[in-house]
Amino acid sequence: VQLQASGGGLVQTGGSLTLSCAASRSIFGRNIMAWFRQAPGNQRELVAFISRAGSTKYSDYVKGRFTISRDDDKNTVYLQMSSLKPEDTARYHCNIWRPRDDYWGQGTEVTVSS
Repeated sequence: VQLQASGGGLVQTGGSLTLSCAASRSIFGRNIMAWFRQAPGNQRELVAFISRAGSTKYSDYVKGRFTISRDDDKNTVYLQMSSLKPEDTARYHCNIWRPRDDYWGQGTEVTVSS
């Protein structure tokens, strides 16, 4: 089962994008959902996660600029990104907080131009 992220694209510095990731009910309803990203040449890093109760946590790099949310009716997790910087350029993936290899999808590419 792969989790497919969508919503990426090319945006200028300071711009905004919202990413989406839909999961099956069996995955979404039982797990802390998370967004990760991987820039070329870098390791994959955790961006943010959200618990089933809605508690959130962000990496220091995105705190104050990104917002993670979840829609339990749609089994979808979102990542609203604003004040984007060139260093946010990466492929973004969703997974559960303790990521499973079989859940990694292709991700969605976000490119922030300077």
